[in-house]
Amino acid sequence: MNLYKRIIRPVFFLFDPEKIHHFVIAALRLLALIPGMNTALKKMFVVKNPALERNLFSIRFPNPIGLAAGFDKDAKLIREMALLGFGYVEVGTVTPRPQPGNPKPRMFRLKKDQALINRMGFNNEGVDAMVQRLRNRPANVIVGGNIGKNKSTPNEAAVEDYEYCFRALYNYVDYFVVNVSSPNTPDLRSLQEKEPLARMLKQLQMVNDELSAKNDKREGGGIRKRKPLLLKIAPDLSFQQLDEIVEVVLELQLDGIIATNTTISRSNLQTDADVVEAAGAGGLSGKPLTDRSTEVIRYLAAKSGDQFVIIGVGGIHSPQDALDKMNAGADLIQLYTGFIYEGPSLIRNISNEIVKDPQLLPRK
Repeated sequence: MNLYKRIIRPVFFLFDPEKIHHFVIAALRLLALIPGMNTALKKMFVVKNPALERNLFSIRFPNPIGLAAGFDKDAKLIREMALLGFGYVEVGTVTPRPQPGNPKPRMFRLKKDQALINRMGFNNEGVDAMVQRLRNRPANVIVGGNIGKNKSTPNEAAVEDYEYCFRALYNYVDYFVVNVSSPNTPDLRSLQEKEPLARMLKQLQMVNDELSAKNDKREGGGIRKRKPLLLKIAPDLSFQQLDEIVEVVLELQLDGIIATNTTISRSNLQTDADVVEAAGAGGLSGKPLTDRSTEVIRYLAAKSGDQFVIIGVGGIHSPQDALDKMNAGADLIQLYTGFIYEGPSLIRNISNEIVKDPQLLPRK
């Protein structure tokens, strides 16, 4: 058992999850300022090997393991997460205007299930504040921008919020993720339905074309390349709904899908029912999501014929969980809840297992 699980995690778990989250952010930022600490962290956690590299949508990822959106909502930890071994960091979900999110408490641990329930509600400082931080982002870290809408924005006007964030972040992130699958913003998931989803994504691709053309003109021409655009989906979709999403993604030439977000299901939990009920509404993440997210990845890969990138996220708590996602069809993976329960050694351990497995070569 590593130091994190033996000493650090038990102490962290004595306190409110959200308060500890903010403490960890502050502690990591302070730690990185200590002379020599960056080098020490790299030696402990970063694995460098050509077998880990992935070249996807014209981006070279040093390894396929990313930090999922939600952990670094306001782009405060990009450098620090790279020091812990992450190959890329997805920031957000960010909205046009700052918003406090849902009332507290809004994050709960289900320790018996190695899971979390959260109903954060896109709490963030707004896209303009994120842009100011990203102006000074480390150039050697791949950063994705996960964008959403404000709670007060009706679904009929949601595309305006997504477009605002897209335009604001265009020159500061390496790829975009459209988040219409969080269960914690009222009625957001209805935007996953085929017609509203297609309308919004079509608009974003038009803006993508516009901005990429402006960049080409500014840089003196060349081959125009849109910013990679991906869609993050819920694990609770039916196979028919997944079919419709695949159709939209292929038709609009999106670069990929992130599968999956948190689930609203509470089935097959080991935690006492009264504890789960007391936690209330919100998205469930962690080990209970492992099998379903892998099932969705496998279905998407087969249905699409590997025509777009799949990023697998949901219940990755061990190297084997990561390998299962990749063998099912995930080109990249992301961690969140597993990172909280297992600590940063999980990233290193997954990297080492990928290096050992010659079958895990990039598919695209």
